[in-house]
Amino acid sequence: MAGTTVEFDPSGLNVWSDEEPFEVTGERIAEYAAATNDPIESHLKGVVAPPIFGIVPVFEAMMMPVLEVVPMDIFGRVVHGEQDFHFHRPIRPGDKLSSRAKAIGYEGKDNGSTITILIECRAQDGELVNEQYLTAFFRGVNAGPKVGDGAPSHRFDPALAGQSPLAVVPAHVDLDQTFRYAPASGDPVPLHLDEQVAKDAGLPGIIAHGLCTMAMSSWAVLGEVADSDVARLRRFAVRFSKMVFPGDDLRTRIWRTSSERGEATYAFETARGTDLVLTDGLAVIAD
Repeated sequence: MAGTTVEFDPSGLNVWSDEEPFEVTGERIAEYAAATNDPIESHLKGVVAPPIFGIVPVFEAMMMPVLEVVPMDIFGRVVHGEQDFHFHRPIRPGDKLSSRAKAIGYEGKDNGSTITILIECRAQDGELVNEQYLTAFFRGVNAGPKVGDGAPSHRFDPALAGQSPLAVVPAHVDLDQTFRYAPASGDPVPLHLDEQVAKDAGLPGIIAHGLCTMAMSSWAVLGEVADSDVARLRRFAVRFSKMVFPGDDLRTRIWRTSSERGEATYAFETARGTDLVLTDGLAVIAD
């Protein structure tokens, strides 16, 4: 297997982080919706949170478990690989949430290694609001054979690419998108905000937040197949396959794949021209 051999620490798996509190306001919801160009009125008015807002309350907790497993000296090689939300109910203003996370497994691959983080977000009374699987990818390092568990699968059926999609939804990444998304999401990573930092990292310039692109795909799917009702969304997952830049024009293509037990499943992908920037998209919607 290619890549520099790096030892991950299996004793750090399945150790819950400390709980991180977060109180939801309508203003913060509205700010997040505006920062992702969300056209859904109930989101823009702060009545109910868009689905990917779910990352905001867990942001402080979600990466802490990685420190229990992965050596600090390779953190410069990490990228966000996949994100998979499992929703039990929407987030609303006034919710007092608590989040915790744990690493559940890792695996060396041909071009790097993945680590999977499970995140729980609960209400003040202990009600489970959502669960999230974050897969981080460390480029060019080999952590060896699989240890523990990975995230649930959400692979795209290649046969769908030859079929006409149910819908195609455009979105535009504004030139100031990252500067609006960073404070709304609580993600201050300089690669999204500082041109020189991005270039020093070998990038052509500032890159958009992957979760902002994911949020744009979520309102596209909700608007086309769920009557813009976030309460019907049960699962939403993507793989981040290419970087997105301010000024990009995107298209989300959606296919219906199955329906059973009162839920419909959709596959989707988001493209910039011929480049796929989000792949393995999966949405489960309650009928």
